[in-house]
Amino acid sequence: MAEPFPLAPSLWFATAPAAASTPPLAQDVSADACVIGAGFAGLSTALHLAEAGVSVVVLESHEPGWGGSGRNGGQVIPGIKYDPSEILAKFGPVAGEALIGFVGSTADLVFDLIAKHGMDVPHRRAGWIQGAHTPAMVETVKRRSAEWQARGVDAQFLDHDAAASLLGTDRYLAGWVDRRAGGVQPLAYARGLAKAALAAGAAIHGQSKVVSLTRSGATWTVRTTQGATVTAPRVVVATNGYTGDLIPKLRQTVIRPNSFIVATQPLSDNVAGTILPEGQVVSDTRQLLLYFRKDHQNRLLMGGRGPFREPKDAADWAHLERVVGKMYPQLKGVPFDFRWCGRVALTRDFLPHLHEPEPGLLVDIGCMGRGVGLQSAMGKAMAAYIATGDRGRLPFPVVPITPLPLHALNELYVSAIIAWYRLTDGGMKDKAA
Repeated sequence: MAEPFPLAPSLWFATAPAAASTPPLAQDVSADACVIGAGFAGLSTALHLAEAGVSVVVLESHEPGWGGSGRNGGQVIPGIKYDPSEILAKFGPVAGEALIGFVGSTADLVFDLIAKHGMDVPHRRAGWIQGAHTPAMVETVKRRSAEWQARGVDAQFLDHDAAASLLGTDRYLAGWVDRRAGGVQPLAYARGLAKAALAAGAAIHGQSKVVSLTRSGATWTVRTTQGATVTAPRVVVATNGYTGDLIPKLRQTVIRPNSFIVATQPLSDNVAGTILPEGQVVSDTRQLLLYFRKDHQNRLLMGGRGPFREPKDAADWAHLERVVGKMYPQLKGVPFDFRWCGRVALTRDFLPHLHEPEPGLLVDIGCMGRGVGLQSAMGKAMAAYIATGDRGRLPFPVVPITPLPLHALNELYVSAIIAWYRLTDGGMKDKAA
C-alpha cells in the first residue's frame, strides 16, 4: 500500500498553532488505559479519562491530528446521516431518543471544550447549510428541517432565494440551515485537545506506531516499532481511515476513500462578502457530496471525493477547482494556494461502529462526515465506559467485527463511481448560456 499523503501540504498545517511536545515512547510503561490513535476520538478519550483520574497513555504513528482529524474540512455538524424519525425506527423509542439527544449535542461539546480549555482554535458558530441539488432532495431537506424544528432546534428550511442569499450562489434548488453547527481549524482543535489532555495528566507519544497487541489474563501489552511497550487492562483503538491490520479484519469493515480539498488564496473583503456572507459551513445532498466554507483568513475551501489512490500531481484536484469556478464565477482565475487530502472511513450502514472483540479491547471506527463533533463526543462516552464499566454509557451498541462481503470489489466499485464524479465535476453541470 502506498504511503499516505503527508499532512504538511494542507492549509491547516500552515496555519495551526505550534504542537505540544509528544516524544516517542522510549521505555516500557503501565497505565490504566492505552489509546491507539491521536485523532479527535483518541484525544477526547484521553482527555476525559485523565479528568476522571484514570491514567492513560496515547500512542500515535505520526503526531496528534496527523490523520483525518487534521485534514478534514473543519465542519462541526451535529447529528448523523439519519433523521430523528429514522433513528427511532432503527433503535426503538428508548435507545432512539437517547441517541437523538447524543448526536444532537455533539457540536455543543466541541465549542464547549474550546472555551473550557482556552484553546487557540480559530472557530465560528454560524450554522450549517445543506443544499438540495434535485427536486426530490428539496422535499428531503424540508422534512429534515421540520423534524429538528419540532425538537426545538434552531433550524429553518430555505427556499431557492433564501438559500441563494446565504450561499452566494443559485446552484441549489433549496436547502436548510442548522444553527447548532459551525466551523473550526481542525488541526488547531486536535492540537488543543492534545494540550488539554497533557495538562490533565495524560501521556501522549507521537512517532510511536503500534505493531502488536497481546493479551495475558486481564492485561494487554501494546508494542511499538521502537520496542517500548504499554501494559494496561483497557485499550481503545481509534484509527478510523488510517486503520491497518492491527485488529484482524477491522480494515475490511469499512471503505476508505480519499477526501480532497482545495483552498484559494485569501479573498478580498468585497469578493469574500459575496460568498457565504454569514459564515455558514456547507455540504450538499449529493451521494458523493461537495462541501465548502470560508476559513478564518477568507479563503474559500472546496472539498469532495478524489482518486481512491494517493494523488500524483495537481491534476488530481482539478475537478474541485472547476467546481469553484462554476459555483462562484467571480472566483474564476483566483489562484489556489493549497491542495491536500485524507482518508475517511465509511461503514455499510453509515453509522459509527463500536467493537469489543476481546475483553478490555474497545474499537471505534466510522465518521461519515461528522467526525469533528461525533468523534469528540464518542471519546467522552468511551472514557465514561472505561472509567465505570457501564456499557450503557456508550451511545451506540457494541457490534461484532463483520467484514464487508467482497471488500476488494466494493473498493473497485466505489473507485469507479468516484472516477465518474471527477469527470463530471461532482455532477455539477455547466450553466446554459
